[in-house]
Amino acid sequence: MPDLPELPTPDHLAAALRARLMDGLSAPFGRVDWVAQTGSTNADLLARARARASATLGAVSAASEGAGSPKPWLLGAHLQQTGRGRAGRAWQNRPGAALMFSCAFDTMLPPASLPVLSPLAGLVACEALRGIAGTAGERLCVKWPNDVQWGDAKLAGVLVETTRNLADRTASHTVVIGMGMNLRDGDALSHALERQVADWSMTNCGAALSDIVCAVALAWRDALADVERDGFAGFVGRFRRLDALEGRDIQVLDKGSVLHHGLGCGVDAQGRLRIRTWEGELPVSVGEISVRPA
Repeated sequence: MPDLPELPTPDHLAAALRARLMDGLSAPFGRVDWVAQTGSTNADLLARARARASATLGAVSAASEGAGSPKPWLLGAHLQQTGRGRAGRAWQNRPGAALMFSCAFDTMLPPASLPVLSPLAGLVACEALRGIAGTAGERLCVKWPNDVQWGDAKLAGVLVETTRNLADRTASHTVVIGMGMNLRDGDALSHALERQVADWSMTNCGAALSDIVCAVALAWRDALADVERDGFAGFVGRFRRLDALEGRDIQVLDKGSVLHHGLGCGVDAQGRLRIRTWEGELPVSVGEISVRPA
């Protein structure tokens, strides 16, 4: 098993990412930063987007400093003190044990279509990681709505949040997508949490961490452009190929209570999970429930 590369210093990682994402006339990102620690990279980018919107409306504040750079933005941190997962769950981390970053994109998707971004972000992150890991990545799959798994063990979590772009006619919302991926400690976390947890070392992939970040960030950017143009229907088949729940006996839970019990049968064109029950097929909406194998 190759040694997993240590996290470079924040300055070195930022420089490597800027060389890939900001250099040249067609630079895909307008701003790239990596810091030693922060509260939450998602929260930081949301605050920056809101400060930019306020500045556009004439309410200039200290928070708006640096918000004028064109999106997309990328912000990563070696440590997040108040990192969050879905449903507000805290993201446990220590420096060097996880790869954590967020990207902010402008979008003209209508509000009714924003829920597709959660399964979209998890799917294309999984595809990008499989591309980096090569043949070893064949065990990587996506569990609806957006967890990346190594077999049945969770490897990475994805969080999608949005804020309105007030007075911006070119983009109705800012979409912030964050990912936290375990680099180490999978066995220890599995024991502590009493459930299966994976880490990147299990893939035996020695790729540079900057390569991983770039692959996922660019995959998010490209997928957002595709879904704006063509909708989520074109991603349904792609999701099915990597679907961890396809054909499996699952329970749909809400606050610990079982709402539905059936077989997973993919996602629909609105990004909803489809489950087949005795009563027929049901669509399950993003953000309303959690799913556990029965």
